[in-house]
Amino acid sequence: MGKASIFLYLTLALLLFFFLSHSPTKQTARRPRRLKIHSNFTLSSSHRPRPVAFDPLVAEIERRQWEKHYSKDFAAVDSDPGEEYQPGWEDFIDAEDYLNDKDKFNVTHRLISLFPKLDQDPTDGFISEHELTQWNLQQAQRDTLHRTKRDMELHDENLDGCVSFSEYQPPTWLHIADNDSSDYDIGWWREKHFNASDADGNGLLNLTEYNDFLHPADTKNPKLLEWLCREEVRERDIDKDGKINFNEFFHGLFDLVRTYDEENHNVSHHSDVSVDAPARMLFNQLDTDGDGHLSDVELLPIIGKIHPSERYYAKQQADYFISQADGDKDGRLSLAEMIENPYVFYSAIFNGDEDQYNYHDEFR
Repeated sequence: MGKASIFLYLTLALLLFFFLSHSPTKQTARRPRRLKIHSNFTLSSSHRPRPVAFDPLVAEIERRQWEKHYSKDFAAVDSDPGEEYQPGWEDFIDAEDYLNDKDKFNVTHRLISLFPKLDQDPTDGFISEHELTQWNLQQAQRDTLHRTKRDMELHDENLDGCVSFSEYQPPTWLHIADNDSSDYDIGWWREKHFNASDADGNGLLNLTEYNDFLHPADTKNPKLLEWLCREEVRERDIDKDGKINFNEFFHGLFDLVRTYDEENHNVSHHSDVSVDAPARMLFNQLDTDGDGHLSDVELLPIIGKIHPSERYYAKQQADYFISQADGDKDGRLSLAEMIENPYVFYSAIFNGDEDQYNYHDEFR
């Protein structure tokens, strides 16, 4: 009787195993939802190449991965004119594994720990657009400064903490213009750009000046802002008279100003007559000497809109977070709203089909 019972149990176990392994609801048909480093947020302007990670921990993971490809970045620029190395998701596989390990990374716990760090101005239990903007700006500045330091190490040959123009070597794919070694046909690499970044005029760029050199849109250096204006005139001046006429302004610069003022505004300048009036009004306001042209000096009031700063993109990202996670539409975020919408801050991707969406408890 005992042997018969054992045989029966073994038979039932084998049948159960066979049934489960051939069940149509087998879980191997689905793949788990995976976290991605950045949110779903997409910048509306093409000035900036990428959004900034919301979580400083995620940003640090991303920086470590970037360090591994640091030398590859410069090799790619030298070998492929005009195209920077853009790491794909496969470059962040270690970070992906970490972010999706519920024993190491828990989204809810992270949001709870980050919330009081954001809720600072004022500390009222809610995250405002201003607080989110400041947070995003801090993350962007930290990331930018880190990359600037690494780039500076590459060029600071005598290790004096500064970079001279002779130490700074532009990419080999740049062509020398007019046989003048100090003037390149791509304005970004001109010696004038270097000198404009040299705020104290000592012929060297310290860390702050070098950061401005690489990211002039965020500078407070008036010389560099004036250089940006001159570059705009040089690039937009179709008839090469050294100034910007209304048509040159209307079919280039004005669109950038409107994009800054009215995000995602799409209108045809050729068919919508109403656009001409505000363009003409702004042009006349900028044309302070009334000569019918804009000089580089007259572009100064709008250079911050032509070249948006990190604050502009930080605000864009803050607006996106609020628009996606603000359940009661009061213009601010509570901790509960952030926890209910984790993928606004930690976006999700599929390794399987989209119709096999499955929410996982490890993210709660």
